[in-house]
Amino acid sequence: MSLNSDLTIVLDVMGGDHGPSITISAAIMAIKKQPNLHLILCGDADIITKNLARLKISPEQLANHKQLSIFPTTEVVLMSDKPIVALRNKKDSSMRKALDLVNEGRAQACVSAGNTGALFSMAHFVLKNIPGVERPALISSLPTHDAKKRVFMLDLGANVFCDSHVLYQFGVMGSVMAEQVDGITKPRIALLNMGEEAIKGSDHIKMAALELSENKDINYVGFIEGCDIFSNKADVIVCDGFVGNVALKTCEGVARLVYQKSKTAFSASLLAKLFGSLIKPSFKKLFKTMNPDQYNGASLIGLRGIVVKSHGNANASAFLSAIEEAIKEVERQVPEKIKNSFEHNFTVR
Repeated sequence: MSLNSDLTIVLDVMGGDHGPSITISAAIMAIKKQPNLHLILCGDADIITKNLARLKISPEQLANHKQLSIFPTTEVVLMSDKPIVALRNKKDSSMRKALDLVNEGRAQACVSAGNTGALFSMAHFVLKNIPGVERPALISSLPTHDAKKRVFMLDLGANVFCDSHVLYQFGVMGSVMAEQVDGITKPRIALLNMGEEAIKGSDHIKMAALELSENKDINYVGFIEGCDIFSNKADVIVCDGFVGNVALKTCEGVARLVYQKSKTAFSASLLAKLFGSLIKPSFKKLFKTMNPDQYNGASLIGLRGIVVKSHGNANASAFLSAIEEAIKEVERQVPEKIKNSFEHNFTVR
């Protein structure tokens, strides 16, 4: 991955279940991998300094550090805070100031593991939608049967209900995302539905299918069922936030169930333990390819700036993945490409 020397990303280091102990560790991992990356650590300066000292970076070293800087704040958005309360009352929080830095052009992307609802509300208020985009959407990638390919899915929870035109716009944005971030020519776009037949589904799903099929710049391939999310039948799967979030959480739960059941089965008897020891390397390799940590980093697309949401309980490696996702989107200029798509190629209301 080639980086521009002026690549700057701001981290809401106070967000998430574990806060600075995880986010700052991930920051150090990121700058070691990307020597031209500059990270702004947004949060409580004393806590950040102590965590950096734990990682062998003294205040004196930080003062002259080319890749790290601190933007001090006095407030923290708690995971229990209601979005509207955080938006109105926590204007000096690490989350809000991180978004402000993106809006002011001092950073090119923001990464946070904090309160999801608050992040959505603040990002929408601070950064605003790209012209023509009715609603931003939360998009992330998932593994597929093909180890070399992944599938993007949106919306994963930003919008509980979406009408047909909003779903159509999600298809447009998802297509741009897959093309720019993964380099896919004419990405295959599918609508998540209760069946593949044209007669299945609600009226707004059918209308979205009609809109997508009529746009010749979109490679719409039809409906897809939940059992085929990982089948590599599509590069982008579109749904509303309620369906997407339920589907995602179900998939995560099944993955954990299979992993735990497998561990139990391999310890059930002496023969099972022997068999387990033989296949353990292959099993670990397989689980690594399906581990949600490597797919951590859902993006709130449709905004004028780049915002990447990490899992709240992410470890350092997972948060690093979110930072790397932000890097990709900065390099590919995803918001600008979505803006161009809406201006020049697609019909918007």
